[in-house]
Formats: sequence, C-alpha cells, structure tokens
Amino acid sequence: MLVLLPPSEGKAASGSGSPLKPEGLSLPGLAAARAAVLDELVELCAADELKAREVLGLSEGLRGEVAKNAELRTAGARPAGEIYTGVLYDALDLAGLEPAARARAEASLVVFSGLWGAVRIGDEIPSYRCSMGVKLPGLGALGAYWRTPMAEVMPEAAGDGLVLDLRSSAYGAAWKPKGEVAGRTATVRVLQSQMVDGVEKRSVVSHFNKATKGRLVRDLLRAGAAPADPAELLVALRDLGYVVEGEAPAKAGKAWSLDVVVTEIH
Repeated sequence: MLVLLPPSEGKAASGSGSPLKPEGLSLPGLAAARAAVLDELVELCAADELKAREVLGLSEGLRGEVAKNAELRTAGARPAGEIYTGVLYDALDLAGLEPAARARAEASLVVFSGLWGAVRIGDEIPSYRCSMGVKLPGLGALGAYWRTPMAEVMPEAAGDGLVLDLRSSAYGAAWKPKGEVAGRTATVRVLQSQMVDGVEKRSVVSHFNKATKGRLVRDLLRAGAAPADPAELLVALRDLGYVVEGEAPAKAGKAWSLDVVVTEIH
C-alpha cells in the first residue's frame, strides 16, 4: 500500500541536526528536479526578500520564512515525519505509533511537496516554505513543473498494490495515476451526516476532513491492514468501524472514490 499525503503549511523548526544530504532522500529519480527547485528557491530568498515574499505569497509577518529558505543548505535536517505538523499529522501521531506500525508508516507514506516533489517520512529535510501553488520566476508553476519527473518515478513507487490518495487538489495536480495504477487508486472524501427535521443532510467538512484522514491512516497502520486494492480497502475500513460508501468506477483505469461518513467532527 502506498499512501499519498499533502504536506502541512506550517512546519516544525529544523533543529540542530546535520544539514540536508540530497543524495540520501528516497525516490532518487527526483534528484535533478529537486536540485533545480532548491537552487532557485535559495537564490530567490537570499537575493530579494520583498520579491521572495511576493512569489511565495507571504505576508510581512512571515518574512522569517524567507530567511529560513535562504539557509536551506546549511540548516539542520530532521525526518519529514517530524517536520510536517498540523491537523492531519497531529491525528496521525507518528511519534506515538508502536514500532511495527511505525515501520509500516515509513514504508508506505509519501508526502508531496512543492520543494522536494515527494519524500518519505523518514527522509531528513530542513524546515521550509514553498507550496505546490508557487510559481517560481525561472521554473514556473511547481504543480506543472513536477508532472514530468513524477510521471517517471511514481508508478514504480506505487508497485503493484493499492494507492490511497489523500492529497489536496493542489498536490494532486503534480501526479495523477493513470491506466492500471489509477484502477487500484482510491481517493477519500469525508462527509458529515446530520439529521435536520428528520431528514439526513450531508456536507463536506474541511478542517475535520484532515483529522479524519489522519486517524484513518493511523488505524490502518496500527491494524497492520494490507488491502491490495480499493475494494479490499473499503472492507478494511468498515472492519475498523468506519462508515464507508463507494463502488467500482464505471470505466476501467479510473480511480475509486470513497466517502467516509461521520456524525461527529473532532
């Protein structure tokens, strides 16, 4: 199983570890593309703070993020699973996983990134600020920039098992599974069910969408679940107590879309 996650906008501090070693990152087929983004981002942030804030969409209050980017090559690096924070990662609680579940997380979780393309949670990276929606002056829109290298690398990373795609649309644009891989890919939407005047009403949740997805992944990891395809994932989630709806797409080579229905949001 390969689980595709979005990064968090806010990130933990880099810390005092050893600096980034690009050659040590997983998915080495992305190395050249990563180097190009890193070079331009560092140069931009070191040369012109005002322009960098404009390009990165940062307010005056976030000017410190520009200085942080300028020092990416020398800043301490930590496992990506410690760098990414926020609602989804709080619910996932990687630090609290038992050793076996943590090993499964390191083997299956891939976080998409405007700067790195994609990394595994054990990859050591510095804290940074560069979303997939950024358009760098030289390389252009990062969502489009990453499509070619991702198309070459991600099908191999997906192997022959389930791909659970929990990314937001901005990060989903960097790689869209196609053909046979798409047929064993499942996306998840979280819906809140409420009774209004005796009638069930369902609505898409946003903040709590992330928390539910984090808990869902954590539960799969702790259970040692290894669904081979979306149909088995649906069964596995139901066995874990989730209310899940979904069915095979009408056409072959299309991803499954699963709805996780919750009555309480927390």
